[in-house]
Formats: sequence, structure tokens, C-alpha cells
Amino acid sequence: MAEGSSVEVNNGDGGGGGGGAGHPYDFHVAGPRSIAAPTWRDLLRSSWKNPSYRRMVIACFIQAVYLLELDRQAERRGDRGLAPQWWKPFKYKLSRTLIDARDNSVYGAVLERDRSAALSDFIPVRPSGAPRAVLALRGTLIKSATVRRDVEDDLRFLAWESLSGSVRFSGALEALKTAVDRHGSSGVCVGGHSLGAGFALQVGKALAKRGVFVECHLFNPPSVSPAVSLRSVGEKLCNLWKRVKGGEEGKVFESEVTRLRAAEVQKWMPHLYVNDCDYVCCYYNDQAAGSAVSSDHVGSSVAKLYVMSRGPTKFLEAHGLQQWWSDDAELELALRHGRLINRQFRSLYSA
Repeated sequence: MAEGSSVEVNNGDGGGGGGGAGHPYDFHVAGPRSIAAPTWRDLLRSSWKNPSYRRMVIACFIQAVYLLELDRQAERRGDRGLAPQWWKPFKYKLSRTLIDARDNSVYGAVLERDRSAALSDFIPVRPSGAPRAVLALRGTLIKSATVRRDVEDDLRFLAWESLSGSVRFSGALEALKTAVDRHGSSGVCVGGHSLGAGFALQVGKALAKRGVFVECHLFNPPSVSPAVSLRSVGEKLCNLWKRVKGGEEGKVFESEVTRLRAAEVQKWMPHLYVNDCDYVCCYYNDQAAGSAVSSDHVGSSVAKLYVMSRGPTKFLEAHGLQQWWSDDAELELALRHGRLINRQFRSLYSA
């Protein structure tokens, strides 16, 4: 998958930013124009309750993870680093950095609310809806220091539609569980872009299976796998064998378990953000394969799918993260789900 384009399109061209010269990745150059930093007024009317604000800030946090790795490669430390500009305006701080031991690259970060910074702006308590901690996961960087391990995980997903065998999966899952233990599931959010969205989805699913539901935001999540058709055939044969072996009684029991698990898992509904001009994620909105959620899944939605209705149309830009904090972005909530979404969440309903 062409996820390395994220670096190229997050360069500040056409995505916002105020005046003044600076590095192309400076927040005032490439960041959102109109988004406001938190003030005491957020105690009365929290900006975090606005879905657009929430989407834009979480996208900025993911951009910060890209920049943490670029800062590392360029040996930018302390005040010279670009990454802190992307979380400080929102009164958050870096709590933990996720490092891939294979190449020492930064692939994720945990950001927590910065109480001292908030107090300095007369915000003594956390605004309603603001997460206490956010786990942000980046996608592929086409740089010599990272490309080998990033592409290795890209190919892992392409081949198996799973990232559970990656060291990054175990690292992200452990970081998310630690954040939940510290702040509670309702105070934690996970977000990722491209390959990072694939990891975010799978660690979120892993916790959801255990009855722990964490808010999840997925930007340009990968949607293509050549293993899908073969796996689908295998699952159908397996289900057929279970029904023949279990008989009618087994089917009734299986149906009841499925119904109960589906009702429970409805507490977890990830937010997916896709652009139809991005062939990496466009199949999530494949209208030809569109279908209502299976009646086996109690007829309810399993995710919120937001489709870019007015935004970049060229692939590199359509796959970029910057469009999701753009001030002029227009999104539509898809009312019907394709088979891909239903398949991605099928494992949540199995006994």
C-alpha cells in the first residue's frame, strides 16, 4: 500500500496554517487555521463535544507522531523539535513514546492532558469530553531509517489482513491497556493514520473482545487484502461444518451467544474517515458491495463511516493526514455499510 505518501502531503501546502515563515511542518504553517486553543470558556461549553474539533485535534496528535520520528532522524531535540507544537496548543503533553526495537523508530505516542499548562490558562479542570490520554499511531514513512520495518508491516497486512504478529501490535496494545488502567476506558482514545489506523483498529478490537471499549478514530485505514477471498471461502466452509456437526441445537445456542455478544459490542463504535479517491481505504465505502449489517448482528451499525465529500482528489493528497484537519473539509456520514466493514468486525461477534 502506498502509505509513504503521508510525509509528502503533510508538508503544509494547501492545508491551513497562518502567516509567517517557518519550517513546512511548523504548526502555524501546516496546522489548522481556525481551530481554537482551549480557554476557560471550555469549562462552560467544551470544544471537545464538537465532532469536527475532536477529529481535527486527534489528527494533529497523529501528525505529532510522524514528526517525533522525523525529529529523531534529524536529531532535533528539545525546543528545536517540531512535534511538541502539535500537542501543546491543546494542553497535552508527551507521556510515553513507543519505539520499534527493530530500528529504534518512533511509531506511536501516548499524550496526556497537561494540567500545569491548563492551569496557566485558568482551566482548573478537564473540559467535558476531553480525553485524559490519547494513543496516536503513525503510518508508513518512506525514509531510509524506517522504510524497511514500515513496509514489512504493510506487507503483513496485505498478506494476512492482520497485524497481530508485529512487535508494534503488542507494544501498542500494552500501551493502550496501561492507559486504560490509569485513566479508565472512558477517558482514553486511540487514533491512527493509514498503517497506524490498521494497528489502532486491531488493538481496539482486542480490548473490545474483553469488554473494554475505547474510543477509536481511524484515518485512511487500509482496506485491501488479497487474502480476503480465500479466507472468506475458508470461513464459510468452517461455519458449514460447525452447523452440520452441532445440529439444530448447536445452531440455536450459537445464535443466542452471537446475539448477546453483538448487543455488548454495540458499546464500541469506531470512527472511520475515508476518501474515495484514496485506493488504500476506498473499499470501506464500496457502494457496489454495500449492504445493511447482517441480521445476525442484531441489525445495528458497527462503525461510523465518514466519507470526504469535498476534499483532495489526487491520490497522494487523498491519502494524506492533513485533509482531516483542513478547515474547508466537508464530510458525510455513510448510512450504509459495505461488506468490508462487516467483515472487519465479524470476529467481535463470534463466541
